[in-house]
Amino acid sequence: MSVLEKISAPADLRKLSYAEIDRLCSEIRNIMVEVVSKNGGHLASNLGAVELTVALHRVFDLARDRFVFDVGHQCYAHKILSGRLNKIETLRQYGGLSGFPKISESGYDAFGTGHSSTSISAALGYAAGRDLNGENYYVGALIGDASLSSGMAFEALNHLGHMKSRMMIILNDNEMAIAPNVGALSVYLEKIRVGWVYKKVKEDIEALLKMIPIFGSNVAKFVERVKSSLKYLVVPGMLFEELGVKYFGPIDGHNVEQIVTTIENAKDFAGPVIIHAITKKGKGFSLAEASPEKYHSGGLFCVETAPPPAQVENKTYTDIFGDTILDLASRENKIACITAAMCDGTGLSKFAAKYSARFFDVGICEQHALTFAGGLSLTGHIPVVAMYSTFSQRALDQFIHDVALQNLHVILCLDRAGLVGEDGPTHHGAFDISMFKMVPNVIIMAPSDAHELKNAVYNAVYNYRHPVVIRYPKGKAADYNPEKLLNGDFYQYENIEAASYKTVAEGEDLLMISCGTVLDECKKAAAELSEKRRASCEIIDIRFVKPISDKLIKYCGEKFDKIICVEDNCLKGGIGEEISARLYESGYNSKKIKLIGLPDRFVEHGPNSRLKNITGSDSAGILAAALAMLDGEKCRKKE
Repeated sequence: MSVLEKISAPADLRKLSYAEIDRLCSEIRNIMVEVVSKNGGHLASNLGAVELTVALHRVFDLARDRFVFDVGHQCYAHKILSGRLNKIETLRQYGGLSGFPKISESGYDAFGTGHSSTSISAALGYAAGRDLNGENYYVGALIGDASLSSGMAFEALNHLGHMKSRMMIILNDNEMAIAPNVGALSVYLEKIRVGWVYKKVKEDIEALLKMIPIFGSNVAKFVERVKSSLKYLVVPGMLFEELGVKYFGPIDGHNVEQIVTTIENAKDFAGPVIIHAITKKGKGFSLAEASPEKYHSGGLFCVETAPPPAQVENKTYTDIFGDTILDLASRENKIACITAAMCDGTGLSKFAAKYSARFFDVGICEQHALTFAGGLSLTGHIPVVAMYSTFSQRALDQFIHDVALQNLHVILCLDRAGLVGEDGPTHHGAFDISMFKMVPNVIIMAPSDAHELKNAVYNAVYNYRHPVVIRYPKGKAADYNPEKLLNGDFYQYENIEAASYKTVAEGEDLLMISCGTVLDECKKAAAELSEKRRASCEIIDIRFVKPISDKLIKYCGEKFDKIICVEDNCLKGGIGEEISARLYESGYNSKKIKLIGLPDRFVEHGPNSRLKNITGSDSAGILAAALAMLDGEKCRKKE
């Protein structure tokens, strides 16, 4: 009988010996590896947090006590232990368990997470509400060392030290985010990790002081000064205690008995406490231990071997961006690249290796990245900021006030725009067009294939002296051809006038306006439409989300009565809404216009093909809309 079979509820963990607990942790890791190998997901971070999660469930009742998992990509063990073992095979599948905590999924999930550095703020909100209600449950946050570097986490720590609320922060220190950590806080934590001598020296001096007879208050004050000075001498700053948070640690984050003992000792402290636990990302799975960044989040793999190397003919949009910026940087020494702890994920690894002086990884600090880029641009450099679309949401204010208002030449490259599949609503790039399109001075480009992406980056660097946003999706790049897309002197970049568009196919009966990489779906739908109805469909690749030219509006209004606008952004505030409004304002108010994009709801997780089908943004949905326009048929009912 496995140890996991003895667990019918988290409270059963208290009945197990620590030897059984160790076996349980191994069983949980085996389940994780097996499930992630089939479904994809965040493996390394989950493997590293098993013992911490088991210890939390052993000490607390997480159906009543409220612990918030920062980012949430380390919650798999929590889900296994909190009644969802029988559904763990459905992890990240459509209709199955989410890869992140989700309050609608289980009462054990205290707060929905997906972006970093939110846990201390949310937990402090819980603690404040608990105290206002006169209740008596425990509140805490499990946060990684990379997430702790974010400004939001420091804002929460500052407020926590002021409020002095009774709550616990467990710092899961694995020395990594998606890539190795950077910044002064990382250096500070490293000093603590290697500062075991502080604990020993402190214990020895305290023992010595106990042997000294008390000669009055002056001696007592002197003793306290000595102890305080020791802190600053051996562990510079004592950052957490200076912020008003009692510090415990560092402890072994893979020793459940030590974790439980420390939690038990800390939880009765009247104010806020932080427990610093040292863990290893990828713990227990040799491939993930050796390459935790590769197993942070990924697709399917064979448990016995590493993932197969990417094939040259299957380059992604991320790869194309990385190759292009590397090529342009060899020609233009003013290009500097900035990322927020996602060097590899945004395709900047080659740039960072070759042009290290011009590469800045600011940590998980998207707001700082944008304002930093603004300052850098004023020195004559051309900052290229690469981040995921979903993470740009937290830097909108900085983009508006510190970049666009001053009309600075900063290029923001948004990877993972549109639907991102199994990572779900916290990671879909569903809102970037709507967010940035409203901002003055901004040029927004939505390249439709690999060739268009290369030219978008080139023009953003050389031809547009404004803030520029370039959005592109996750996945294989359309129209990728190694010979056509050679870097260096062999590749001829195209100068593209802002607001220009491209006619992909000519037709008379209906117009499709495509934004970005949905162009392929439009082409498929047009081909099927021609076969089914012998109708000719014109397709325009809009290229620019902003500005949209008056010439295009006039052309659409004068030539077509039936127009379909397709985008992979939410419909609210998208290109379809603008085109509809401008056609109406220009007097072309008798047109039949169908807008296809993401609905006014959060789209769940699942395979992209399924999500596109459900939202009607695949070729079948576009075809159905076209047939309804041409034949007066009702569009097919969506699931």
